[in-house]
Amino acid sequence: MIPAYPHGRHLLEDKVVVVSAAAGTGIGSAVAKRCLEEGASVVISDWHERRLAEKAAELAELGKVHAITCDVTDESQVQGLVAGAVRQFGRIDVMINNAGLGGTRSVLEMTDEEWSRVLDITLTGTFRCTRAVLRQFVAQGGGGAIVNNASVIGWRAQAGQAHYAAAKAGVMALTRCSALDAAEHGVRINAVAPSLAMHPFLAKVTSDELLRELEGREAFGRAAEPWEVANVMVFLASDYASYLTGEVVSVSSQHP
Repeated sequence: MIPAYPHGRHLLEDKVVVVSAAAGTGIGSAVAKRCLEEGASVVISDWHERRLAEKAAELAELGKVHAITCDVTDESQVQGLVAGAVRQFGRIDVMINNAGLGGTRSVLEMTDEEWSRVLDITLTGTFRCTRAVLRQFVAQGGGGAIVNNASVIGWRAQAGQAHYAAAKAGVMALTRCSALDAAEHGVRINAVAPSLAMHPFLAKVTSDELLRELEGREAFGRAAEPWEVANVMVFLASDYASYLTGEVVSVSSQHP
């Protein structure tokens, strides 16, 4: 049984939150929505300009939202995202790194280009955004939070997912190590590791057989709703997680 959708509790009141890859129907847009409901001003980004504009118009009913197009594989666009957020709202308090790319391909058939594309978006894109916003946090005088979207597949094996699993395991390691680099500046860096968060695009690109198998691995026997993952990200972004850094929180019954 899916629980009731939560009410806002002002957990991010007056904070400025930047969310990457937020134009779709999955975790990115869900966390942008939850941040607005918790009182934040939100900058959403994505590489797809039309979908991003549509999502911004949809979310604008909930609060202050601003859209900036950004491809996380392009360093100049990542710099533009951070600078644009500061121009719009004066500062950044939270960065949520949600951008990632999956796909299914056996290592025997995987090309260098397929491997590199997944790693560049999912891992290196997270690194670029982390580096850029950390420099902004330091320029602001310190403080702030970063929440990365990892995956339980960074812990467990799944056929055809070597590139995605390697990228998500890298996000976990990046989270732990960058948290130590950032601690002296009062910045917290944590990650969530979802398993299966159901949304229309995932349902379209994943076979029913695989979805049933993945649901069967979960304690509740169902996929998570994207907002259930977003709730944990909101907690990690909030002051309630003030002494938590370098952690990867499994939003799933699967963990190491």
